[in-house]
Amino acid sequence: MEEYSYFDEDPKKGWGFILAFASLMLFTIMGLGIDVDEYLQHEYLNIPRWYFYIIFSLDILMMISLVLMFFYRKIGIFTFPVLLILHFFMHNYYLSTFLYTDVTNLFLFTGFGMLAIIPKWKFFK
Repeated sequence: MEEYSYFDEDPKKGWGFILAFASLMLFTIMGLGIDVDEYLQHEYLNIPRWYFYIIFSLDILMMISLVLMFFYRKIGIFTFPVLLILHFFMHNYYLSTFLYTDVTNLFLFTGFGMLAIIPKWKFFK
């Protein structure tokens, strides 16, 4: 049976894929900046130190999953939204803060995923 391809794609990363990756990384770094700001004020805000071990680990793992996504690894596509949602809920539950960077990042992941990532799915390992 002949394989049908709805996308005329090649494994080369185009501008759409690179811009999608850059925007996801930008908002992930912005979330890291918010976490650093909270860490600098943790004594004033009475945030326990153990919280930052977890939240910075999540930030680093999100960046690693984005890099894996850039190099066509499926594990990056599966772990990034899970880590992002966990990051959002930790901020919401422990600090009662609603992070718009996380919501925007999730929106960008789903939006750009449809336009840039899904057409290249057959190249992911």
